[in-house]
Amino acid sequence: MTDYKTTVNLPQTDFPMKADLARREGDMQAWWDREDIYGGLRQIARGRPRFVLHDGPPYANGAIHIGHATNKILKDMIVKSRSLDGCDSPYIPGWDCHGLPIELQVEKKHGRVGQKLDARAFRAACRSYAMEQVDLQRRDFRRLGVFGDWERPYLTMDPKFEAQQVRALGKVIRNGHLYKGAKPVYWCLDCRSALAEAEVEYEDKTSPAIDVAFKVHDLAEFAKRIGVPSVAAPASVVIWTTTPWTLPANEAVSLRGDFDYVLLELPRDGGAERVVLAEGLAAGCLARYGIEGAREVARFKGEVLERLQLDHPFQSRQVPVILGDHVTLEAGTGCVHTAPAHGQDDYVVGSRYGLPVVNPVGGDGRFLADTPMVGGMKLDDASKLLIETMQGSGRLLKHASLNHSYPHCWRHKTPVIFRATPQWFISMEQNGLRAGALRDIPTVQWVPSWGQQRIYSMIEGRPDWCISRQRTWGVPITLFVHKETGELHPRTLEIIEQVAKGVEKDGIDHWFETDAAALIGEADAAAYDKVKDVMDVWADSGLSFECVGHTREEINAPVEMYLEGSDQHRGWFHSSLLMSEALYARAPYKAVLTHGFIVDDKGRKMSKSLGNVVAPEKVMSTLGADVLRLWVAATDYTGEMSCSDEILKRMSDSYRRLRNTVRFLLGNLDGFDPEKDAVAGDGLVQLDAWAIRRAAQLQEEIVAAYRDYQFHQIYQKAHNFCVVDLGGFYLDIIKDRLYTTPAGSTARRSAQTAMYHIAHAMVRWLAPILSFTAEEIWQHLPGATAQAKSVFHTTWHDFPALSAADVDWDALITLRTAVRRQLEILRDGGAIGAPLEAELDVYCRDDVCPRYEGLGDELRFFMITSAARVHAVSAAAAGEVPGDAVPADTGNGPIDGVWLRVAASSGTKCVRCWHLRDDVGSNPAHPPVCARCAGNLLGLAETRRFA
Repeated sequence: MTDYKTTVNLPQTDFPMKADLARREGDMQAWWDREDIYGGLRQIARGRPRFVLHDGPPYANGAIHIGHATNKILKDMIVKSRSLDGCDSPYIPGWDCHGLPIELQVEKKHGRVGQKLDARAFRAACRSYAMEQVDLQRRDFRRLGVFGDWERPYLTMDPKFEAQQVRALGKVIRNGHLYKGAKPVYWCLDCRSALAEAEVEYEDKTSPAIDVAFKVHDLAEFAKRIGVPSVAAPASVVIWTTTPWTLPANEAVSLRGDFDYVLLELPRDGGAERVVLAEGLAAGCLARYGIEGAREVARFKGEVLERLQLDHPFQSRQVPVILGDHVTLEAGTGCVHTAPAHGQDDYVVGSRYGLPVVNPVGGDGRFLADTPMVGGMKLDDASKLLIETMQGSGRLLKHASLNHSYPHCWRHKTPVIFRATPQWFISMEQNGLRAGALRDIPTVQWVPSWGQQRIYSMIEGRPDWCISRQRTWGVPITLFVHKETGELHPRTLEIIEQVAKGVEKDGIDHWFETDAAALIGEADAAAYDKVKDVMDVWADSGLSFECVGHTREEINAPVEMYLEGSDQHRGWFHSSLLMSEALYARAPYKAVLTHGFIVDDKGRKMSKSLGNVVAPEKVMSTLGADVLRLWVAATDYTGEMSCSDEILKRMSDSYRRLRNTVRFLLGNLDGFDPEKDAVAGDGLVQLDAWAIRRAAQLQEEIVAAYRDYQFHQIYQKAHNFCVVDLGGFYLDIIKDRLYTTPAGSTARRSAQTAMYHIAHAMVRWLAPILSFTAEEIWQHLPGATAQAKSVFHTTWHDFPALSAADVDWDALITLRTAVRRQLEILRDGGAIGAPLEAELDVYCRDDVCPRYEGLGDELRFFMITSAARVHAVSAAAAGEVPGDAVPADTGNGPIDGVWLRVAASSGTKCVRCWHLRDDVGSNPAHPPVCARCAGNLLGLAETRRFA
């Protein structure tokens, strides 16, 4: 007796059902390295249009976290999709290697410079530590499946990079953007160094808030200015501040010229005192002081008090009233304590009035020894003493604690201070740097679009850039400054080039260890100071386009794209823009893409204390890197990105659906040789032609989504294609044809041809996202390795040109939806167990009948029922449509002029195809099977035209 199971073409493939990604991905990565797949791609892509995504360097300190992984995966998806797009898209990974965090790590082990290590040995230890971190992070980035020139990354501590950075400083000077000044800068008492804006974050802080009276020095002049006959003593202008320690550096009190001010007489300490307050804040001030019964003596504009002299509240000197637009009515008294050494607004307004910039605070957070009253004291201790002193002298109207937002060092999480010290600045104004940056920002494509306004606002309002740091591990500011005049050496640019050549050979030690005399001669060495400061680390990364561009032919600014997290509008995007404008008066990038921060499924920031951290290494060792990559692709990166173990588990389920769909395709392509077996376009079964057209249409949508960086749409479209178009429709229909028609029949080869094109297209769609899995698919796909060693050596699939369909597939698909609803009703009622146990009659009005009747007997294969018939009726009159027929309802309403009768079939089940047919047993050679199967077994292959 024939075993009919052996006569069916069941799927066969070595592509495993179980992904086992954690193990197989490592093997695939080793294969990529062994075969130099990335290097091969570079050779293949040579001469193509260039698309460069320039890597923003992560800091070489600590293990990678989920934010790092997200960033690298997004970059990798873009680079790989652009390669598939026919571009030459190199990726040179980089690392930021200088700066304070590395110094702090070395200090933990060796102490500060001079304790255990001299400066040279300390820098060597920093270099060694940074290289260890680079190696650790590089290993994990590669394990994520990220392609790049990992053996030749760019490192900001590479001597060639450092030398080009020194040369770039020379260009900044030549273009007129650098100056030295004693401006207030953010200063971290723990770092003992100036900070960049990007190194500052705002946290809550509790500070002493005090209202202090600055007595009017000349009451007669004061009365004359405000238009009253006389003013009795005491009379004062009242300021409000949350930094009492800055009062020793006070040089003025600022008012707003066009604000209304009032002189109020207050009952105080058994007598009366007169105070000046902004009219708009006066009521709030009196409530804060707990004073009732105040009498208004005069009202006037702030401008009338300009240059009026006031007595300092605890020093024997006078300070002027000045006018400034920074004065607001948001809080305080409307009269602002002004210390140009301790605030940017204070410095700006003080510069207009020629006020001295006197900073009495040292870098260690103590007052200089010669400071009156508070010399040698810590700032907080000094604040307490000053408050007590002013309380005793009657100058303090109010003292309270205030919790407010205050700048903190992003490394130490401690409050910073504003402190004026001699620093090197890149000016935003003196040669049009701000104007140039604002001009060029709109020429860049910002993704999402709100990025443009964000960086525009930051550039528009930012102060000059302090690029000097008082540290050891960094690229030196290679300048000589005249000891008396403060002027740069007249041969500065020549010296810089000379130094750059030395740095290129020996690294930054060349500058620090070469005597000034060897660089500028004995005579000049006696007259000039050699600058000891190093450059802000943001200058390092901000110049990466310049330094990498001069050492690697793959990079030519402006590059096509920068991509980083949303905090980099104030960081790398910002510093790169300013550096590029300072050097070339243009933006360094054509497009900037920003992604959001990673939060847990409850929207909380990830932290070890909450136990909600998702570690990339753990995900890769359990679910696999491709699941993490799929999560990145499926998540809208433009906002906060939610990640958790549960979310990744759902992604793992979606991954399995994609993998199983491909496995079905591969299994049914067993024995298919595209060179010999592919069916030409005109010979395809029309449903197969539909599938190819649908895949070609989807490819256009997916390629467009890649070009628009809409990765979540790619995931949705590919997943929906697998679930709905393939699993829920096309593959479900063609199973019968694949399994039951002869292996080499045109009917089966037609379906295999369609699956071949779908699989070849899909593996490319998935490659930028599911890189390991796509490569695994490629190695199992018929005809693939004959085209290219790796899927990444290809471009998007070329679909065959097909003539237009002569079947209304949209109408048939709609009808099928209605039929499936009726079949479910029968199944739920127990009348049938599977669709093949049913038969279908379609009654349709004459005018709509041509949409459905063209398939003939093949309609049953399309509907996956054992029988399907179409009946034309002129109307739904009695007798024309059986009483048990129902309107063809899709769930979104009935199909006009169509009724369905779905019932259990009375036929006999064919043991081979499982159809219930009346002709089972009609062929004596094969009694258990239907006539169709018997014909296929006897070599009389059935003909399929439609389904």
